[in-house]
Amino acid sequence: MTQKHRILVVDDEPNIREVVELYLRREGYEVEVTADGATALAAIEERTPDLIVLDLMLPVLGGMQLTRALRQGEYDIPIIMLTAKVSEEDKIAGLEVGADDYLTKPFSPKELVARVKAVLRRASAKPTVDPQAQPISRGDITINPATRQVWVKDHQEVTLTAKEFDLLWVFMNHPGQVFSRDQLLDQVWGYDFFGDASTVTVHVRRLREKIEVDSNKPKTILTVWGVGYKFAAHE
Repeated sequence: MTQKHRILVVDDEPNIREVVELYLRREGYEVEVTADGATALAAIEERTPDLIVLDLMLPVLGGMQLTRALRQGEYDIPIIMLTAKVSEEDKIAGLEVGADDYLTKPFSPKELVARVKAVLRRASAKPTVDPQAQPISRGDITINPATRQVWVKDHQEVTLTAKEFDLLWVFMNHPGQVFSRDQLLDQVWGYDFFGDASTVTVHVRRLREKIEVDSNKPKTILTVWGVGYKFAAHE
């Protein structure tokens, strides 16, 4: 029997809520369902779930808005986003606001269950960053794993999401080393990540926007064309 994690399913289509709830309960999960983002937010504030299955298009408060609100607040709950939109831009937009994975409708309930298991497994796995490790300073950037704080030039603190922090930690621990997007997926997201490598591209772009003087002309996280990315080996 799967450990009884609590999952919140948010979708305004009754048949999807019913099917998803059925398949998740069969796997031993505790499931709560809601039909709109505002009700979901209230449910999260009352009792934080272990994972959220979240439709993109919702009444009252949309999936993007809810995800953004959670990520800007104190919640770092894994989110699997469901979307009827199939364009790459829509998928990237979901990842940019903080979704951990996404599925395009129509989807297989069995695949959703597999992704739920994978995301929960990653969330409970050994963290990428050892909180006992010593802070690192390279160039104008200092990163502290114990407090998960990052400072850039002139001691200005920047706020990173969990994945952005983990990604920067990997880069700063291996200055000058080139990582492919698949290697970064393995190290930061885990080997069983179902999504595609565009996830890495999105997070690198967001990270650059926060730590580079000019994110369009990066000097710290460099692109190695045809291969991947590397952290500039500052003296």
